[in-house]
Amino acid sequence: MRWPKLSSNPIARRRAKARAAAGAFILAAASAAAVFGQQEKAAVPIVLGRKQASRLLLSQVKPDYPPLARVNYIQGRVRMEVTVKRDGHVGDAHVVRGHPFLAASAIKAIRRWVYRPFMTAAGPAPFETDVDVNFALRVTRADRLPPNPELDVMREVRPPQLVAPPPCSPGPAADEVRLRVLVDEDGKVMDLTPLGGRPAQVEAAEKEVESWKFRPARWGNLMVPWYVDVAVPMNGSADPPPPPKSLEPR
Repeated sequence: MRWPKLSSNPIARRRAKARAAAGAFILAAASAAAVFGQQEKAAVPIVLGRKQASRLLLSQVKPDYPPLARVNYIQGRVRMEVTVKRDGHVGDAHVVRGHPFLAASAIKAIRRWVYRPFMTAAGPAPFETDVDVNFALRVTRADRLPPNPELDVMREVRPPQLVAPPPCSPGPAADEVRLRVLVDEDGKVMDLTPLGGRPAQVEAAEKEVESWKFRPARWGNLMVPWYVDVAVPMNGSADPPPPPKSLEPR
């Protein structure tokens, strides 16, 4: 099974915004002072290709292969969008696509990566790049693998649940923002992906959800990382938000 590309919604196209800002940065590069002023004003990372960014890597922590992924024959690629700060440390790691067992492990590792600062005429600058993390099982005979291991696991997982509905302000909700949340095995929010709503409201909705308390997903008696969809009422709501929806096969 191929997990859906989580950041395909127009309001989640962070790379598009970064590319537009990068174009403005290049036009201003004729003057070092202009470059520096543009960079500081926009505060948007430059977009680097994977090969160019990989040459800047100084410390690359290898993700652990989750034991539950091994026993359930889960393997594949996790695509990450990584934002690196001026000092070379990772400021943000966002899942573009990948199985939640593998994505949680990839995020934990990549957040500890260290890059050599990306230098411009005005000095070190933040940058953004894509990273692929591959998880592959060592098997002697591929025909012995189950045909749809990800679907098999999905059927057995009880998705995360809100411990209690978040407080709501009185008055009707003008809008809502839908988010896909990666909840870790401790019930904490690891990552957020916008799915729908007004772009101007996404940041406030993400900050709201980061404070929510979740009961983690379960596979049998074990707590596991998993995706869940939530709707966040904006501008107050007289009713609690609808219950989270688990990620369905597509």
